[in-house]
Amino acid sequence: MGNFVCIEISGDQMLDRIIRCLCGKGYIRNLEKNLRALQREMEDLRATQHEVQNKVAREESRHQQRLEAVQVWLDRVNSIDIECKDLLSVSPVELQKLCLCGLCSKYVCSSYKYGKRVFLLLEEVTKLKSEGNFDEVSQPPPRSEVEERPTQPTIGQEEMLKKAWNRLMEDGVGIMGLHGMGGVGKTTLFKKIHNKFAETGGTFDIVIWIVVSQGAKLSKLQEDIAEKLHLCDDLWKNKNESDKATDIHRVLKGKRFVLMLDDIWEKVDLEAIGIPYPSEVNKCKVAFTTRDQKVCGQMGDHKPMQVKCLEPEDAWELFKNKVGDNTLRSDPVIVGLAREVAQKCRGLPLALSCIGETMASKTMVQEWEHAIDVLTRSAAEFSDMQNKILPILKYSYDSLEDEHIKSCFLYCALFPEDDKIDTKTLINKWICEGFIGEDQVIKRARNKGYEMLGTLIRANLLTNDRGFVKWHVVMHDVVREMALWIASDFGKQKENYVVRARVGLHEIPKVKDWGAVRRMSLMMNEIEEITCESKCSELTTLFLQSNQLKNLSEQISGLVSLQYLDLSWTRIEQLPVGLKELKKLIFLNLCFTERLCSISGISRLLSLRWLSLRESNVHGDASVLKELQQLENLQDLRITESAELISLDQRLAKLISVLRIEGFLQKPFDLSFLASMENLYGLLVENSYFSEINIKCRESETESSYLHINPKIPCFTNLTGLIIMKCHSMKDLTWILFAPNLVNLDIRDSREVGEIINKEKAINLTSIITPFQKLERLFLYGLPKLESIYWSPLPFPLLSNIVVKYCPKLRKLPLNATSVPLVEEFEIRMDPPEQENELEWEDEDTKNRFLPSIKPW
Repeated sequence: MGNFVCIEISGDQMLDRIIRCLCGKGYIRNLEKNLRALQREMEDLRATQHEVQNKVAREESRHQQRLEAVQVWLDRVNSIDIECKDLLSVSPVELQKLCLCGLCSKYVCSSYKYGKRVFLLLEEVTKLKSEGNFDEVSQPPPRSEVEERPTQPTIGQEEMLKKAWNRLMEDGVGIMGLHGMGGVGKTTLFKKIHNKFAETGGTFDIVIWIVVSQGAKLSKLQEDIAEKLHLCDDLWKNKNESDKATDIHRVLKGKRFVLMLDDIWEKVDLEAIGIPYPSEVNKCKVAFTTRDQKVCGQMGDHKPMQVKCLEPEDAWELFKNKVGDNTLRSDPVIVGLAREVAQKCRGLPLALSCIGETMASKTMVQEWEHAIDVLTRSAAEFSDMQNKILPILKYSYDSLEDEHIKSCFLYCALFPEDDKIDTKTLINKWICEGFIGEDQVIKRARNKGYEMLGTLIRANLLTNDRGFVKWHVVMHDVVREMALWIASDFGKQKENYVVRARVGLHEIPKVKDWGAVRRMSLMMNEIEEITCESKCSELTTLFLQSNQLKNLSEQISGLVSLQYLDLSWTRIEQLPVGLKELKKLIFLNLCFTERLCSISGISRLLSLRWLSLRESNVHGDASVLKELQQLENLQDLRITESAELISLDQRLAKLISVLRIEGFLQKPFDLSFLASMENLYGLLVENSYFSEINIKCRESETESSYLHINPKIPCFTNLTGLIIMKCHSMKDLTWILFAPNLVNLDIRDSREVGEIINKEKAINLTSIITPFQKLERLFLYGLPKLESIYWSPLPFPLLSNIVVKYCPKLRKLPLNATSVPLVEEFEIRMDPPEQENELEWEDEDTKNRFLPSIKPW
C-alpha cells in the first residue's frame, strides 16, 4: 500500500515544551508588565528626543551644523515611535486573549509573536534612551565653497572696501546697497567684497553671485539662483514661478546665505523670487549695486553707500598703471602731459582705464598734446570714447523715466565743466523751457522741478555740491561729454548744441552750419561783441552771461526763434531796438547788469514769462512800471525797488518772486504790502528805514499789527530767503514768525538789532507757531547790540549752519541737547574765535553735544 512514518511524542514531552514556551522569555506571562514598561520607556525617550531637538535648534540658530550621529538617532526614534504606537494601539485586544491569570493565552501562537515584538521593542527603546545622552549635538559647518571671482587690483578703493565690508557684517544690517555713476568701479568693489567671503569661510553656508542688468526677468533670476542651489533640473524648469519660489525658499530658509546682486536697475522682489527676507534672526545678507540711489530705498537700504570717483592722486596712480612706465619715461615732458590727460577723466575709473590703455603706446609729445586738445574741445571724438565709455554711461540716461527728465539732464550740459550749477536758476530755466509742464502755479512748478532734480541726483547723473539739493549741483565732466554726445545725435549733428562755456573765448566761435544750431552756450568767456548770423533762424536758447559784452548787435532781431536769452553779469548799457522783434522770447535774464539803466521797448516782448532785473540799474520807477504792465503773459518777476510804485499794481506784485528794496531813507518803507506777494521767495532789504509792520492778511479786510493777525494763516508762506543789510532803524525781526518756510536768514550791519524774535511781541503767538522749522542757514554779521536770537531753546530739524561774526553781546544760542538731530552735519562758526569760550550753554549735555560742532574760520 505505501510507506508510513510514525512519530510518537509522549504527553510529558508536550507538556515540557509548552512550559518552556510559557516560562522561557515570558513573552506571554510578562506581556502586561512589558506593555506598561514600554509605554513608560517610550515617554521617557520622547522627552529625551525633545531635549535633543531643542539643543539642536539652539545650535543651528547659531549656524552650527548638527552631527550626523544625532540625526541618525533622531530618525531611529521617529521610526520606533511609530512602531510603538502601532503595537500599543492593539494592546487591549491582545490582553483579552490571555487566560489563567495571564499565564497563558487562548491563542498561544498569536500572543507569543505579539509578546515577542513588545519585548524586543522594549529593549530597543531602552537602548535608544541610553544613547540619547549627547555631550555635543553640533559642529561648525564646513567651510563654504566660495568661488573667487577674477578681478583686477584696485587703487583708491581700499578704504571704501573696508567700510562696505564692515557695514555688511554688522548684525543689524540685512540689506546693503552700493550706488554710484556708471564706470565708477561698483562691480570691481563688489567682486572684492565677494572674494572676502572666500577668505573668511565658515560664517555663511552659501554665497550666491548674480548679475542682474537692465530689464532682467523674474524667471531668469530664479533660474540663475536655482543653478547655484542645484535645483535646476528638467522637472524644476517646468514649474511655474510661484512653485519655483517655494523650492528656493525651502532650500534657503535653513541656510545662512549671502545673495549678491550686481547691477540692478529697479527693485528686485525678493519674496517673489523665493528669497527669505534677511533679519537679525536668520543673519542672512542681501547686497547689491545700482546706479540709482532710489533703488536702494526701494530695496530697504535707507543709508546706502555711494561709490565715488577717485581722489586726484589715486586717479593718477591708476592712470600711470594703465599707461605704463616705459611710455611715461620715453620723454620727460610726457609725465606732465599725462597728468593733464588724467585730470580730464575727473577720477572716473572707467575713463582712466580706457584712455590710459589707449595712450599706453603713445611715446611722442605731439600725440599727448593732441589728446589734450581733443579731450578739451570735444572729448566724444577721442579714440574709444564712443565705443567703450559713453555707451556704458548712456545706460543711466536710457533708464530715466520720461522725455522731460531726459531733456532736463541734457540741458545741464550747457553749463561749463565742473560748474557749480545754481539749483534755483536751473529749475527756473527748466520751467521756462517747458520741461516741467505748463503749471500756472509757480510754487508747484518749482517743487516738481526739485523732484526732477532729485531724480537725476539719485541716478548719479548729477551730484550734490553740499550733500543736499538746495544750493548747487555738479555734472561730472565725462557725464557732460555723454550728454553733449547724445544732444548732438551721437555726434551726427554737432552744431545742434554749441557749447563753448568758460573756455577763454574773445569772439563767437566759428560754426559750419548756423542753420542747425538749436542751443548755444557761450557763458563765462571774455566776449565783448556779439554779431548774429542771419541764417541762425532755428536758435532757441542763447546763454551769454558773464561775458564782457557792452552792446548787442541790432542783428539780434534775426533770431526769430529765440525763446531763452541770458545776458546776466554783462556790461550792456542798453537793449538793442531789434530785441523787440523777438516775438517768441519767453525768458530774459538781465540780473547784475549794473550799467543797464533802461528797458525801453521791452513791453513789445508779448510772450515774455520770466524777467529778472535784480541787481541791475533798472529800478521799479514809473517808466519801468508802465513797460511791465503791458507784459500780459509775465509770470515771474525779479526786481529792485527804490519807490513803492510796484505796490500800486497788485497783478505785478503777485508776480514778484525775488525783490530787493534799497534806499528808503527819507520815508520809512512799509513792508505790509509784501503780504500780497504770493510768489515772493527771496527778499533783500538794504540801507532802508521801515516802520512797524502792519500786515494786511489776504483773509482779512482790516489792517492790524502783526501781533493780532490770525497766526494760523501765515502771510509769507513762500519766503525762503531773507537778507537784511544796513537797516539801522530795525530792532527785531519778530514778523518772520509768519514766514514758516524760511530757509536762509542773513542779517548784517544793522546796528540797532538787539534780538531776532522779541519775547513780548511774540509771546501770544509762540504757543501756536514754532519758528525756524525749515531754517538751514543762519548768518549774523556786524550786529553790535544783538543779545538774543530767541529766549529759550528751539528745535531746528534742518539747521546745518550758524555763522556769528562781530556780534560781541551774543552769549547764548537757542539750543539744547535735542535741538539739532543731525549734529554730525551741523557747524557753528564764530569770529572772533575767542567768543566761543564765552558762550553760555543750556546745560552740560548741550555743551558736550555742540562743542565739537564749533569749527574754525
